[in-house]
Amino acid sequence: MKSLEELQKIKERALERRRLAGEGSRARVVVAMGTCGIAAGARDTMTAILGELEKRQIADVVVTQTGCVGLCEYEPIVQVQVGDQDMVTYGNIDTDRVSTLVEEHVVGGEPVEKWLVRK
Repeated sequence: MKSLEELQKIKERALERRRLAGEGSRARVVVAMGTCGIAAGARDTMTAILGELEKRQIADVVVTQTGCVGLCEYEPIVQVQVGDQDMVTYGNIDTDRVSTLVEEHVVGGEPVEKWLVRK
């Protein structure tokens, strides 16, 4: 990278790829899969999310993973964005909470206030 202009082009390409990946979806769910997240059960959480969406026959939700989000004390961390709403970050989302999270936020569009992480 030799210039600020080149960096801007890289950024624009990355944003376009991100937009295309979620195009046509009503929601996006991101599971933090850093080392601490995995140790806290993030793999099981992600599997439960995918299973819940499949059980409900919800196909228009994109589920992805990310690395560490720097909030280790709240692992497993799940972020949800429905439509154009702001991304919401949840903490301590184990497999027992997945069904409620999908029902209330992903399907119903209302964040589950008691599980929100406030930075």
